[in-house]
Amino acid sequence: MISLKKLRNETEVCKKALLWKEDDVELDLILELDAKLRELKTTSNDMRAERNSASEAIGDLKKSGKDATESIKRTRELGEELKELEKELSSISVELESHLYRLPNFPHHSVPKGTDESGNQEVRSWGDKPKFKFEIKTHLDLGEKLSLFDFQRGAKLSGSGFPLYTGEGAKLERMLINAMMQHHDREFGFIEIFPPVLMRKESMMTTGQLPKFEVDMYHTEIDNLYLAPTAEVPVTNIHRDEIINEEELPINYVAYSPCFRRESGSYGKDTRGLLRVHQFNKVELVKFTTPERSYEELETLTRQAESILQKLGLHYRVVELCTGDLSFSAAKCYDLEIWAPGEQKWLEVSSCSNFESFQARRGNIRYRNSSDNNVQFLHTLNGSGVATPRLMVALIETYQTEKGNILFPDAVAEFLGIQEIG
Repeated sequence: MISLKKLRNETEVCKKALLWKEDDVELDLILELDAKLRELKTTSNDMRAERNSASEAIGDLKKSGKDATESIKRTRELGEELKELEKELSSISVELESHLYRLPNFPHHSVPKGTDESGNQEVRSWGDKPKFKFEIKTHLDLGEKLSLFDFQRGAKLSGSGFPLYTGEGAKLERMLINAMMQHHDREFGFIEIFPPVLMRKESMMTTGQLPKFEVDMYHTEIDNLYLAPTAEVPVTNIHRDEIINEEELPINYVAYSPCFRRESGSYGKDTRGLLRVHQFNKVELVKFTTPERSYEELETLTRQAESILQKLGLHYRVVELCTGDLSFSAAKCYDLEIWAPGEQKWLEVSSCSNFESFQARRGNIRYRNSSDNNVQFLHTLNGSGVATPRLMVALIETYQTEKGNILFPDAVAEFLGIQEIG
């Protein structure tokens, strides 16, 4: 959430930021509601003061034996007027809050300007595109030959977009998750978390999924709970409504969770196999830090997510997203894209984002400054470390053999705990 103080004092800057992010939120309306709310609060305070004075006058008049009828009448009138004013205050406050929750985060000044993904900029790459002396297969062909997935039966169970991993495919998925969790724990000291996946509305509000993207969420109506689209949601909310001592920062969490996304706006996009699914597995990295360190932590976070791809020997690139391609909550973001030789395309497997104080304001997550004991909002970051479906695609396509099996190099096999499939 963006502070009202910033919106008031830096209005033109904020309007430009909204244009960069291609968002149609009416900032003028927010400011009008804010001004009206402050005006009504002033009026309310004045009326309360007048009522208190009138009440005191009633007592004084009665003590002196004088007629208090007019003061009593005025006190009652002010009471009725205040009731109506409070109703108006409540209505405007709710409307203002609704608009504020739909206001996206503003891009950091270093983010490249652009309207869509064409404005994204490659920052660096690692490794080389694999070369083959034979006609290569896609993950669909390999999966069918090696019985790694069963999309038809998955659809029978839950509908399209819900893959069923089978045999060596299920084993590889499990070992990928375990290897990534252990890596982030042992190499970087992340605190391991195993969170619930059903979320209260407040948790979804904190991270920015609600209210704007409710149509993309799976919702259990009876209990009013949401299936988490990523472990970012439960892990970020661990410290909701808390004050953390600065000495404890940065806090680094790693969590595995299944993820659920309806992706209602994805129709017409490539939905073959594992490329776009409604349920998938992901290892998530979440950081809590001070404002002064957050952009340094973003660079560290990105390198930590990259280390998984290096361990797996996969050719990848780091892409900085432009203003128009940033997510709703992010101030700056790097995407990690791996090369899938069978698909002949780059596949995103991680987004590493700095949200600055945006999520912290929504979730009231603060820290106590060690130098002056003041309490202020901290900064939150998260990145996938990494998501498995497209990782699986690139992994099996990269290490396929002419015979149609999967053979991992020794270093990759040591990391995964499996040498060959098929």
